[in-house]
Amino acid sequence: MEVSANMVKDLREKTGAGMMDCKKALAETGGDFQKALDYLRQKGLATAAKRAGRVASEGRIGAYIHAGGKIGVMVEVNCETDFVAKTDDFQAFAKDIAMHIAASNPSYIRREEVTVEVLEREKEIYRAQARDAKKPEKVIDKIVEGKLEKFYGETCLLEQPFVKDPDLTIQDLLNGLIGKLGEKIEIRRFTRYQVGEGIAKS
Repeated sequence: MEVSANMVKDLREKTGAGMMDCKKALAETGGDFQKALDYLRQKGLATAAKRAGRVASEGRIGAYIHAGGKIGVMVEVNCETDFVAKTDDFQAFAKDIAMHIAASNPSYIRREEVTVEVLEREKEIYRAQARDAKKPEKVIDKIVEGKLEKFYGETCLLEQPFVKDPDLTIQDLLNGLIGKLGEKIEIRRFTRYQVGEGIAKS
């Protein structure tokens, strides 16, 4: 199947990957958009893994104030060089992450930050719910495991579906940016303010 300019453009808009990378992904997958998307995600993941050991000591603060001024977010996103920190792609990412945090209100950046106490409390609640629903004992652990995955997906920033494109998680978005800019990039911390409520930090 011939790869058209429109197909490349659509894939670029969806992933933020470079034009040649999108063209190659479509060529490798016979023009199958979904497979090309997966191909680029895997490539981003591979690039992210290679960069994991590098030091990210530069970066930017992304900020977002929700319409009406009731919710505000500041997020620190780090990279390796000031050159990358100044790029439009990096700054747009920092702003998008701040906007996403305002909308989705995560409690943590990654699942490793969830404390043992919180996990144990959640597990007890899920077990009690399963028993109240008269579920057999042998399946309760599986139910708890499934609900924990859902809990991570709702409360951990990197596992949440991106508000602008729910087909991508924040981790997918981050991997795509790492693949595109070729540096280690990480979301270091954030603070979310909401009028009348406490401050959420990570």
